[in-house]
Amino acid sequence: MAEVKLDLFRRFGDLATDALASHREEIDALNVFPVPDSDTGTNLYLTIAAARDRLREFTGPDWREGLRAFSRGALLGARGNSGVILAEMIGALLRRLVQATEDERTAVVFADALRNAGNAAYAAVGEPQEGTMLSVLRAAADAAEACVEIDETARTRDVMSVAASAARAALARTQEQLPALAAAGVVDAGGRGICVLLDAFDTALTGRRPSPQAPVPHIPIPIQAVAGAADGHALEPGGPSYEVMYLLDAEDVAIPDLRKRLQPLGDSLVVVGGEGIWNVHVHVDDVGAAIEAGINAGRPHRIHVTHFAEQIAGQAHRHATRGGRAVIAFAAGPGLAELFRGAGAIVIEGGPHRRPTTSELLEAITASGADEVIVLPNDAPTRQSAEAAARTAEDDLDINVAVISTRSQVQGLAAIAVHEPGRKFDKDVLEMTATARHARHGAVTISNTRAITMAGPCMPGDALGVLDGDFVKVGQDLETCATYVLARLIGGGGELVTLVSGLEDPTGELAGAVAAWLAANHPAVDVMVYDGGQERYPLLMSVE
Repeated sequence: MAEVKLDLFRRFGDLATDALASHREEIDALNVFPVPDSDTGTNLYLTIAAARDRLREFTGPDWREGLRAFSRGALLGARGNSGVILAEMIGALLRRLVQATEDERTAVVFADALRNAGNAAYAAVGEPQEGTMLSVLRAAADAAEACVEIDETARTRDVMSVAASAARAALARTQEQLPALAAAGVVDAGGRGICVLLDAFDTALTGRRPSPQAPVPHIPIPIQAVAGAADGHALEPGGPSYEVMYLLDAEDVAIPDLRKRLQPLGDSLVVVGGEGIWNVHVHVDDVGAAIEAGINAGRPHRIHVTHFAEQIAGQAHRHATRGGRAVIAFAAGPGLAELFRGAGAIVIEGGPHRRPTTSELLEAITASGADEVIVLPNDAPTRQSAEAAARTAEDDLDINVAVISTRSQVQGLAAIAVHEPGRKFDKDVLEMTATARHARHGAVTISNTRAITMAGPCMPGDALGVLDGDFVKVGQDLETCATYVLARLIGGGGELVTLVSGLEDPTGELAGAVAAWLAANHPAVDVMVYDGGQERYPLLMSVE
């Protein structure tokens, strides 16, 4: 099989995330099985967004490692029953691609990968049901295998197009296969999500957009019909009251016994993963027993427990219990984190390879308790994740969220410096946005590879000057590059320069030298120097 281009999966990640964002409300409305908690679309969306985010952070040359990063992102970011099953599907599919040999036809490998994905999902679910996302994917795999068997010249795009079409046909049959769907007059929510994902992959391969489909019919189900008694009884007679999820560090040999312990506790059991890390999902009445089973198997962490009745009832009054305004900022170093906290922001710390996921940003927005939230992503990749989280928070929680287009840490600092909670929300956002936009920014870094830049070729160890995200200077020392960048920044005028020293300038020597150059050449300009502690960039600069 030819090398799988990571650009294909990067396109798929973006297309799939956008598609599930567009169809999320529709899929949520279809959600009646196994629990009518109206979150299947949201869970699928957050799971694929986590996979997309993890692949974005991958910078290595090995496409196989890139696919593993995509799979791990889905596993660690999986949400809900449908999200955990999707993570297993993705993992099995990508494992087949990684294991393919050079002499295998790519189309055959993709068809086989779809089959592996379906088989793995069936095996992961404690009690598989027909008429769900499992049977929809199986129908897609059947069609894909038939395609390569009938036509030896079939290409990968032909296989995926046929699979997507078969999935849509299988989705229409789900209402006949599952009584709960027939009673509600809907097709399966998870199956609809599989159709959206296969259409996105077809688009990634061909550039074709899926044909418009007629709206999927559904009968809205009143909250009181599915919420159960207010005293916390199950949503359906005899059904479990709680959803328990956790990540589990455990040896593979411990998993069969874990499944045996969890199976009699409830239903909707899914345990997926491998190589020491697992995602566990189950619906139970005895939360303690479910967690204790995980402790016996290994080390459970990121434990999440949802009480179904409270979850659904809470959707009706969540907005009424919120109030105030919050600012959430991504900080790329401990010093920067303290600066943002000092200005009143809720901080998510990270770095170049530890950017916040859509799920983490959504959790921060939700946990803020505010009904007005401003997000400062402070770099371009985080901005996309922040916008995805903002759409979910606005639609699901009725929170007013604004994402300010800050592409650097220093732009974020400029924006929060003019934040004023007493202003009207729109005016506060407008002022912060304008200030960030007018903060011209630059940085210096050290090359770790041989490359061609806009400023010419560079070698490992060369100093690089960065202006508004582009390399503009290749030099032998950081100070020369820094003063060159700052001279260009201040050439357009400015009254205030902000310098933020990084990990590779622990004593602030570089920042001090640049401040001295500024004092000698532009004495009328004010300068502020901070210890940011950020990785990769020994010095960040901005001019306002």
